[in-house]
Amino acid sequence: MRTLGILGGMSWESSAHLYKLLNQGMAARQGGLHSARLILHSVDFAEIEALQRSADWADAATLLGRAGAGLKAAGAEGLLIATNTMHKVADEIEALSGLPLIHIVDGTAAALRAVGVERAGLLATAYTMEQDFYRGRMARHGIELLTPDASGRAEVHRIIYEELCLGRIVDASRRFYEQQVAALAAAGAQAVILGCTEVCLLLDPVTASTPVPLFDSTSLHAQAALDWMLAAPQSKPPVGDLNL
Repeated sequence: MRTLGILGGMSWESSAHLYKLLNQGMAARQGGLHSARLILHSVDFAEIEALQRSADWADAATLLGRAGAGLKAAGAEGLLIATNTMHKVADEIEALSGLPLIHIVDGTAAALRAVGVERAGLLATAYTMEQDFYRGRMARHGIELLTPDASGRAEVHRIIYEELCLGRIVDASRRFYEQQVAALAAAGAQAVILGCTEVCLLLDPVTASTPVPLFDSTSLHAQAALDWMLAAPQSKPPVGDLNL
């Protein structure tokens, strides 16, 4: 088993869930008392959120890249960024850390392509829904993304930062998210991506009542990480069929 470095804390609520998924997954694959070999750097999310809000992505990349370099020095052999939004600066973080990166979009796209989805809805932070870093990488996998309208995007974003990142699960917000899924399906989405690592805390892909299937980026990221941790040492993190 290779050692995985995790840049977490964005938010710690979703990082705790990811930590559980990785260890449960390793136990399921390896049996017995096996658990995942992990090194976690958990940042102060208030600092990252302030940089997001001020569009200071360069400083955010430097902060996380240096943290990644620390994970490498501590023995990590690969890197996972435990948030969708900060994949905006994934290339910079990977370069600064010196570690191969397991990209969250690639594992999600591979799962969508495996069942023939070419058009998917996206529920995520406003940064992820409105900027090109996520949409563009999905397009390179042959997947078109649909998002809610402007007011819907604003409310999806608000719920993430003001509720889910603080551990607040509100029934009215769950109903709102379900309504957004239905609207995306009506607009032609064949599936909906839970494209923020906190959204699965509100909408369970297994039990949610939605007209199209939900693809949880957090659990798919965890599965891709487990694949890499148990792969042959010479292999690289999965990137689907992209020629990167």
